[in-house]
Amino acid sequence: MTEYQTPKDRAYTETLINSAKKEANAFLNLKYTAERKDGVIPVKYRELMSIAVALTTQCAYCIESHINNAVEAGATREEIAETLFIAAALRAGGAVGTGLMAMRMFEEASVKIPEQK
Repeated sequence: MTEYQTPKDRAYTETLINSAKKEANAFLNLKYTAERKDGVIPVKYRELMSIAVALTTQCAYCIESHINNAVEAGATREEIAETLFIAAALRAGGAVGTGLMAMRMFEEASVKIPEQK
């Protein structure tokens, strides 16, 4: 394989949709509903939230799409930058939170195994 995740992959969109029509329709309906313009949350804020999630899931296509949508909705460079750092802080916070669980799991596992000498 010569490359991973490239814009050329978009050529497979119809193939993917046609290969799992029911699931694709459900996904696309959810996406359409979440991205609607008539919601209580203004479009610009929906897009900034979408960017934050896309940054944490690291979906390049989502990042590109939602950056374009956010710019169209009036988002500024500074809003995008703040969104990025909020997402980064929460992602790091998630690692600390699950790290606490890992520490508990270590303690529980250590009790089960006698000390090695």
